[in-house]
Amino acid sequence: RAQRRYKENIQKGINTPLNELQLEIEARDYKDSHRKISPLTKADDAVEIDTTSLSINQVVEKIAEVINKTLK
Repeated sequence: RAQRRYKENIQKGINTPLNELQLEIEARDYKDSHRKISPLTKADDAVEIDTTSLSINQVVEKIAEVINKTLK
C-alpha cells in the first residue's frame, strides 16, 4: 500500500519518502484495529488475497475464484 501511495503522490507532485508513508500506514492500521468502539478486525472466515504484484484484472480474477469456490 505504501508503494501505491508513493506512486500516486509522485504523480501529484508530492514527494514523501516511502518509509514515511509506510510508518503512517502502520500507525493508522494500529489505531484502527485497537480503538475502543468498533475496531477494524478481520472476520474469522475472511479470505486474504495478497495483491502486491497483481494488476487490477488479476485481482478481479482472484476474487472471482474465491467466490466460485465458496459457492460450490
